[in-house]
Amino acid sequence: MAPRGRKRKAEATVVATSEKREELENGREQVEEAVVVIEHCTSRVYGRNAAALSQALRLEAPELPVKVNPCKPRRGSFEVTLLRPDGSSAELWTGIKKGPPRKLKFPEPQEVVEELKKYLS
Repeated sequence: MAPRGRKRKAEATVVATSEKREELENGREQVEEAVVVIEHCTSRVYGRNAAALSQALRLEAPELPVKVNPCKPRRGSFEVTLLRPDGSSAELWTGIKKGPPRKLKFPEPQEVVEELKKYLS
């Protein structure tokens, strides 16, 4: 028979995870200015693509801050989101459900810049 302590710890972890998600959602609402957030998995390939993309976004819109992985990223994720001061967000790119091959997960920087221009206009 398995000890009961393990099950309780698992339940506590689920509660803690849901509390963290609520904190993240609440944190997004308190943005003072528009911010571009790039969330990417921590593997090397994802990092290189995120760096190229953040550089392209900074060149195109230097007044917008670009944050890369402000919190722990999800496994296999590559997303670009525009957070607005009013609390809403616009997804510029998501590569979570794309692939295989892996290269489909990553956008061309120009594609994301064009999408950003649509939302800023």
